[in-house]
This record gives sequence, structure tokens and C-alpha cells, in this order.
Amino acid sequence: MMTTTTHAAEAMHRPARLVARVVNALHAIATSWKNRRDFYRLGEMSDTELADIGLRRSDLNVVVDLPFGRDPTIYLGSIADARRREIEAASRQTT
Repeated sequence: MMTTTTHAAEAMHRPARLVARVVNALHAIATSWKNRRDFYRLGEMSDTELADIGLRRSDLNVVVDLPFGRDPTIYLGSIADARRREIEAASRQTT
């Protein structure tokens, strides 16, 4: 059973929840924008520079068409980590 004070307390929290949702959405948009900018800077790097961070130009082509809300840097980080693990495993096998 909902009392008047419970209902009033919930009503007071609604604007705060709305503000929090708006702030979170704006933060997500700003983060996506920044990560997209960083992603496009990767495209300006040489193949040697990309290799130094564990990426290939073809990796950039794979993630370039992701929707705006998706963070390409997350996908590229996963690709680079997987490649690093493969190289480490291969080096252990040869020694």
C-alpha cells in the first residue's frame, strides 16, 4: 500500500532521475564524439605507426561503418589485444 509520503517522495525523485538520464545521455554522446575523432586520427597514421600499436589499416576499414553510438576504439582495442596474444603465444612456441 502506497502512502501519501511514499508517493510524494517518489514524485520528488522523478526530476532528479530525469536530470541524471539526460546528463548520462549527453556524456555518452560526448564520449562517442571524442572516440570517433580519435578513430579518424588513427586513419592519418602510417602503416608502421599502426603496427606499433597492434593494428592494421584493414582493421580501421572493418570498424569505420559502425553506427554512431558504437565506440570503434573498443573494437580496435579488442583486435589489438587479440593480435598481441597471438604474437605472444607464437613467440612462446618458438623458444
